[in-house]
Amino acid sequence: MIRLLPLFAGIAPIAGVSIAYWLNVDAGLLPSCMPLLDGCTSISSTGRLLPGSMLFRAILLPQSALLIVLWWISAAWLGRVAPDARSGKAIFTSGVIGAVALVLYVTFLGTKQPFYEFMRHFGIYFYFLGTAVSQILLSLAMPRSGLRTAMLWVIATPFALGVFNLLQKSLLSHPNNIENRIEWTAALLMQVWFIQLYVAWRRTGLTLKVDVDSTSAR
Repeated sequence: MIRLLPLFAGIAPIAGVSIAYWLNVDAGLLPSCMPLLDGCTSISSTGRLLPGSMLFRAILLPQSALLIVLWWISAAWLGRVAPDARSGKAIFTSGVIGAVALVLYVTFLGTKQPFYEFMRHFGIYFYFLGTAVSQILLSLAMPRSGLRTAMLWVIATPFALGVFNLLQKSLLSHPNNIENRIEWTAALLMQVWFIQLYVAWRRTGLTLKVDVDSTSAR
């Protein structure tokens, strides 16, 4: 069913990146810890090393295509549940920017040349920014409910963590572990938001209808 898209978009990256991390731990390439709590390694390190990088790319590259479809449906869905909302195009545009940036990030991950390093950083920053902006805009435009409030809290937290990250990087001489914790936490919360979107779609009974003009088909 089409309404399962946000559930898959939320769960698949969490499962894929987690398994990729433990594959690299088992291979002796990464330290064994709870990255969310200990910050012993970054998400990028998980996707940079074999064998974990194979699963990492296999999950995240299709994820970018799924996100484009998801944001297109989300904009259409918003037009139904909140007819007065005017942010549908902005939600879709920002979401597509984030999805394309994810492709750049995964494609250039692990490369060493300065240009490729720039493209990798460009990709991850714009993936987080584009996706988070779409999530915030959609949450704000939804009808008021407890679920909407929870969605706003979930996606507002990564922005607060981002500001904190900039501050601690400017104040601390070795912020790596803290930065890694923030990265894992922000990424997890963004995925949780998609699971919440699945709940919203399910509550409203979202379905996808295909229609044609029968007279023009003759």
